[in-house]
Amino acid sequence: MNKSVFEIGFIGGAINSAVGTVHTIASQMDGKFKLVAGCFSKNLDTNRDTGKQWNIDPQRVYDNWETMLIQEKGLLDAIVILTPTPDHCYMIDKALMLGHAVISEKSLTKSVDEAKQLKQIVDKQNSFLTVTYNYTGYPVVRELKQRIQNGEFGKINQILIEMPQEGFIRIGLDGKPIIPQDWRLKDYEIPTISLDLGVHVYNIINFLTGEDALEVCAVENSYGNFKKIIDDIHAITTLSNGIVCNIWFSKSALGYRNGLRIRIFGNDGSAEWVQCNPEELIINNKTGEKKIVIRGQNEVLLLNMPRYNRFKSGHPAGFIEAFANLYTDIYESLYTYKYQSKQNYKNMYTFGINDALKGLLFLTAMHISFKEKKWVKVENI
Repeated sequence: MNKSVFEIGFIGGAINSAVGTVHTIASQMDGKFKLVAGCFSKNLDTNRDTGKQWNIDPQRVYDNWETMLIQEKGLLDAIVILTPTPDHCYMIDKALMLGHAVISEKSLTKSVDEAKQLKQIVDKQNSFLTVTYNYTGYPVVRELKQRIQNGEFGKINQILIEMPQEGFIRIGLDGKPIIPQDWRLKDYEIPTISLDLGVHVYNIINFLTGEDALEVCAVENSYGNFKKIIDDIHAITTLSNGIVCNIWFSKSALGYRNGLRIRIFGNDGSAEWVQCNPEELIINNKTGEKKIVIRGQNEVLLLNMPRYNRFKSGHPAGFIEAFANLYTDIYESLYTYKYQSKQNYKNMYTFGINDALKGLLFLTAMHISFKEKKWVKVENI
């Protein structure tokens, strides 16, 4: 009998983590998943407190994540990886080799080589592996994608996308820098800011256009409180259909908690979306007219679908609801994988190993461009 609710277990994502609470709420918001097990933290007290707060059977709260993978084999429908990015590859490898379906926080891995290692396993075993890029869960971003596909803006020529934040340059009440998690204070083959923010930026570009990056030219800087850590990146990239993209993401931009903004320019119109005002899409046409597209209007494409209206328009939905949208799409993908096809389970709103690898190849080329002071071609899969 096919299951209507899938049971999941977390590795990482404790109550004191950056993403644990969000994933706990989002995964269960629409009744598609139930969190039933976890190894939430290396700290045993935090681990047990997390299990207690989230009503997990104490027998299924594990002190060791590898023990959990073994003990829960055949019991869980998926493992959710919520640890810091540098830990992902080894954990995902172990989970896949034991036959678990895996849902991973971005970035999938910290390097292209690690992602290629996982791709070999996925391709050989027909494993289920999906990555959460949550901003594509916003209904207005999906509305924008559909309007681009419908040709509303004509031929797309330019995309400007930025994601400024201020975490690495702010100070606290004591006048001292606000110290992030230890793993964020080290750069790898790909700068950590790219693993954190850049993966979202590239994913959004690819999601909206369906096009891959061909080459990139980038500038990297450190402006904030941690001088050896790259915290600001500007780049220009060209896509496979000729679109030019201007990219900026930063953790040293005072005044921005999360200033994600997308601007699309075509021959017949343009569009703009700002994450801090997530329910509005601003559209301009060739006659100079400007309109704001929101939920509840008659002439929308996707926004009035029941799944995007947990409550009626006029009551804004935000980040966690967008994440829940993505989890519902992951559920549909996992359902297809388990009961219909292990080859063609991915849907238009979920992201697999190839999507993750494309992003990491782009971010690697970006870093090489900065180091070598030249345009760099992006490697194909």
